[in-house]
Amino acid sequence: MITKFCAFLMAGLLVTVCLAKDPPVINDDTITNQVMIKLADDPVVKGGALKVDVKQGVVTLSGSVEMDQQKVKAEKVAHKVKGVKQVINNIEIKAHPGK
Repeated sequence: MITKFCAFLMAGLLVTVCLAKDPPVINDDTITNQVMIKLADDPVVKGGALKVDVKQGVVTLSGSVEMDQQKVKAEKVAHKVKGVKQVINNIEIKAHPGK
């Protein structure tokens, strides 16, 4: 009885594993959107003006910020997005006029 139950349980588990769907593929458009959202939401980066390009999971950041801290944080934020393989940080630091 227990043997039959274990065999039935194992068969059910095997079928479940075999029929399980592959995880969704994360494409460049999804990565771009997620990076842009996270940059815009970050209180340090305030990244609404930054440009984000993604090719095969490699994120290139460009644009300008006021402080080095924002540039560094933008790269860290982008790295945390699922599917990102590498971040190329081309952000420039531009001080306010008169400084």
